[in-house]
Amino acid sequence: MPEERNTLDRILCSAKKEFMEKGFLNASLRSIVKNAGVTTGAFYRYYDSKESLFAALVDEQASYILALFNHTIDDFEKLPGEQQTEKMIDTSSFCLEQMVDYIYEHFDAFKLLIQSAEGTAYADFIHQLVVREVESTYTYMQTLKDMGCKVEPLNKNLIHIIASGLFSGIFELVIHDMPKEEALEYLSQFQRFYSAGWSELLNVKFGK
Repeated sequence: MPEERNTLDRILCSAKKEFMEKGFLNASLRSIVKNAGVTTGAFYRYYDSKESLFAALVDEQASYILALFNHTIDDFEKLPGEQQTEKMIDTSSFCLEQMVDYIYEHFDAFKLLIQSAEGTAYADFIHQLVVREVESTYTYMQTLKDMGCKVEPLNKNLIHIIASGLFSGIFELVIHDMPKEEALEYLSQFQRFYSAGWSELLNVKFGK
């Protein structure tokens, strides 16, 4: 119904503004309801808590990026070892391009995820990406060993720190409100830096 849709839109618009300005922890449900021009009773017809309201603004977007990254890794790890090394840069570039396109289509949701999610189930959004990246790094290192490559033992804390720096760096484009064209240039250079570092650490040459 049009009126119901209008009420929901006003609640979500008010909530986004409140969360953007104050973060989840300091956001006031009373202010959200008041600025939306609805009653508390009307609010609870749609959401049962401030947490569920925040989720309505970010859950679909967070889930999409996590699924995209996980599916990319799953497909990559099905390749023979030689092809993994050949396709490493192309695969990561394509995944990153898809991420960037999606982020810029839903920029406000990612502003909330990165800057306003403390105190919610989404506060570990970047950490979830980091954990999967670390796992995939160990898997690739084992693949190299199985191929007979000599792989230098790496400190597990180093691998985690590198992965954390990677994803923190990726989402700097959101924190700094980079125009998309600038973000693409930044991430291209950023990826070259990381690829060169891993090539040195693992003693492999990516690509054909």
